[in-house]
This record gives sequence, structure tokens and C-alpha cells, in this order.
Amino acid sequence: MKLTPQEIQLFRHNGFIKFPMLLPMAQVKALKAAALKDMEEAVEPVARQDGRIIRISAIWERGGIFRETITCDEILEPLASLLGANIEYVLNRHNHIYLRDAGSSHSLELHRDVRHWSRTIATVLVYLEDTHLENGCTRVVPGSHHLPAFANLKDAALRQIAESQAIPLPMPAGGLLAIDSMIIHAAGVNHTDGTRMSMTLGYHSADELAPADNPKKVLVRGERPYRGNDKPRE
Repeated sequence: MKLTPQEIQLFRHNGFIKFPMLLPMAQVKALKAAALKDMEEAVEPVARQDGRIIRISAIWERGGIFRETITCDEILEPLASLLGANIEYVLNRHNHIYLRDAGSSHSLELHRDVRHWSRTIATVLVYLEDTHLENGCTRVVPGSHHLPAFANLKDAALRQIAESQAIPLPMPAGGLLAIDSMIIHAAGVNHTDGTRMSMTLGYHSADELAPADNPKKVLVRGERPYRGNDKPRE
């Protein structure tokens, strides 16, 4: 399940890569059932649009099948090819599940999830339903993570270029898409009578200059090595 050198280079160059493995369908069904149950019971924190729940947040904190998936080998093995052996999960960015229907309007505008290359996140999108052109699959602008930091997407010229170069990425249920969070991307419009459900997860390489645990991050693989110059020599 590790990525090949060619796949790693494609991620660096294009800003996204489809992971080689799918989540088992039993796991996908269990995730979807758990998410729908929390939505039906309005287990906070949630986000609403027009009175209906469209997102549940803090999925790590919900435990169970959510936490099992965040730490599963199908995600962490290929992710280690990009981030190394020491991986943290981010609690205060992403960490949610969206349910998009024909009325959903969130994240349809092209955007970046972070503003600077030194603070980017490896985002993994986990698709719990088939996503395609009709129900609004994710759109990305390949290579746009190389654009200058703080590039203003409100600039008409940049937005026109981004819109003209965005490509759709259909994914099957259980599919795993990793993106550099500096890439320009957006959700698509759902033109169907059905839904499109996906998890959005954020990961960092463990910060070698942070001597203490960060309450906004959880170590999910490896260790937190401290390599600051102020460390006493052994």
C-alpha cells in the first residue's frame, strides 16, 4: 500500500493523488450508517443549511468507526510515503463528514484550505458514496499549489484561469483522494435527487521543532521526535 516513487512525484507535481487501495465496503457502510445516525440525532457539533444538517464535525472525538478509519492502514500506509513515519492528525481543520444534496451550497467556490506552503496539510478525502459529474465530484486545478502563497482568488484574472483549468475527479465509494491543501479546489454541484457523502481528514508530519504535545493534533503513527538546537546533547 506504499506509494511508488512515481506516485510520490505525481503528488508533488500535481498536488493530488488517488491512493491505490479502497476502503472495504463493509467499513464504508458502517461509516455511512454511523454518520447518518449522528445526523438524525443531531449529535453536536453539526452544521446546518436551511434547517437540515449537512455536516458533522469533530469526528475523531466521536470515536468508534470514525477513529478506526482515521488510523487505518489503507490511509496511513500510503500517507507515510508522503509525510514520513511520524504522522499527526489535525483536530481543528477538516475532521468532518459532509452530506451534499441538490441544495448544498458550501465549498462550491474554488478555494485553498490553507494559505501558505509552510503550513499546508495533507488532506485525505474518503468517499462514502460514488461521486461523479452528475452529483458534484471534487474539482481541482492541477499544480495550483505551486502558485504564490496568499494568491488572491478574488482576483478576476486568477479566478478565470482557475475555472478554465479545473478538472473533475470522479471517485468510487471507498475511494481515497489525497490533496495538498494549497491546491485550488472545490466541490461540484449535485444535480441529482440523491446525496454525496464524504469524510475530510487532515494530517501533518510530526513537528520536529515542537517540544510539547499540541492539543489540536493527535499522534496517529510513530513518535514526536524533538530536534531543536536547544536540545541538550547526549
